[in-house]
Amino acid sequence: MNLIDILGYFGAFLSAITFIPQVLQAWKTKSVGDLSIWMILIVITSTIVWLIYAVNVKSGPVLVANLIVLSLSLLLFYFKLTFKKPH
Repeated sequence: MNLIDILGYFGAFLSAITFIPQVLQAWKTKSVGDLSIWMILIVITSTIVWLIYAVNVKSGPVLVANLIVLSLSLLLFYFKLTFKKPH
């Protein structure tokens, strides 16, 4: 693994963890009312496209980052569908 690969994986890691604070906040508060369902669906769709790209060009960093983002986005989507809106 060379420096560029390491840089790619580090960038992928940073991109992937951007959703962690939102997922933790949503879980803690059981509230996702301020999250747009459309934003979540767009992120899921774009992530699937990136995964197809990563597999075809054999890019490990892009694959890893988008697998993590997809997992977190699906979790937010699940929260959006299951958490009750406060009255």
